Amino acid sequence: MKKNISIHLKVWRQKDANSKGKMVSHTVNGVNPDMSFLEMLDTLNEDLIKKGEEPLEFDNDCREGICGMCGLVINGTAHGPNSGTTTCELRMREFQNGDTIIVEPWRAKAFPIIKDLVVDRQSFDRIISKGGYISIRVGNAPEATSILVAKENADLAMDAAACIGCGACVAACPNSSASLFTSAKISQLRLLPQGEPERNRRALNMVFQMDEELFGNCSNHAECQAVCPKSVSITHIARMRREYLKAAIKYVD
Repeated sequence: MKKNISIHLKVWRQKDANSKGKMVSHTVNGVNPDMSFLEMLDTLNEDLIKKGEEPLEFDNDCREGICGMCGLVINGTAHGPNSGTTTCELRMREFQNGDTIIVEPWRAKAFPIIKDLVVDRQSFDRIISKGGYISIRVGNAPEATSILVAKENADLAMDAAACIGCGACVAACPNSSASLFTSAKISQLRLLPQGEPERNRRALNMVFQMDEELFGNCSNHAECQAVCPKSVSITHIARMRREYLKAAIKYVD
């Protein structure tokens, strides 16, 4: 039987978007090493409620590594120490008894803090609204073999589609760039024939909206790829740049 451990936390607490935040220390006892990181935070909140204190606010939903809600910076790394892992998939066995863990929200101008560890990520939704979909009526679903897609393109499209929009790429980038997220959404549809009719408009509008949201520029640090829980490749950023340039030239012409 695995022995429970105690964890010391330094957590960012902030009452609301207009208040000044600060790091607050908490200790969580009786942590089972098989707990997820979010379950450990649940235990902290149970203790705080018993003491009559305000529980810690943090985003979460599916807790299965799918929804992208659980965005936390853990000891300076988005989603924690394990690569290809969301915060909700991170297990407390990765830490030792008595460890001090620093927990912060995503830090970016385009992700304003709402409360504690919760940030407003509606900027991503606004980027998607500018072209991250197919609006052309195509009727009923065709037979699977009626539109042939090269396997290489299908694999690349699936790699791009794996993006869950968590925002770790923004949090890790020294420029707070959303290029990996935006390029994944552009690339996914660019590589499939269904996305071809709106190709130029999509690239122009989504990149323009990304800039409007005050995300920084990509300077090829590749920190985004390093922390992405779905290991989305930065090669999609190169494709986005090509798509944007081609669309801009065509628009000028």
